[in-house]
Amino acid sequence: MIDIALYQPDIPQNLGAMIRLCACMNTGLHIIEPTSFPLDERKIRQSAMDYMDKLAFNRHSSWNKFMAARGKRRIILMTTKAASPYPEFEFNKDDILLAGSEGAGVPENVHEAVDARIVIPMKAGLRSLNIVNATSMILGEALRQTEWSASK
Repeated sequence: MIDIALYQPDIPQNLGAMIRLCACMNTGLHIIEPTSFPLDERKIRQSAMDYMDKLAFNRHSSWNKFMAARGKRRIILMTTKAASPYPEFEFNKDDILLAGSEGAGVPENVHEAVDARIVIPMKAGLRSLNIVNATSMILGEALRQTEWSASK
């Protein structure tokens, strides 16, 4: 199963929306701490409504702990600093799609540690999409390649 990982998220509402996305699409969710907001389970449940219990939710206290827990799974960084457009990328069914923090992305050591970096081609001069919108686009393509096409 494909999973989503959020690197040090900044916006709690995006975490709630990501929980809903992952629950509905049957993907796991990894949070790589620290977050810029209190990771209070009651508040997360409130923003994610009843979706929290419908997914595999994993918290990692650091990047290094996340890397140790990933096993042999590939980490695919979704970034504006990449050359490979996501529709041209070949996904595996056990990939982890990594999104950086909304404000800062990921540091250079994370860029260097991932297995691949992909980008959403966009109109010139614009910075980026909302993290949940971007993740849903890329996740849809990854599932089309790995899960949905296999079920035909």
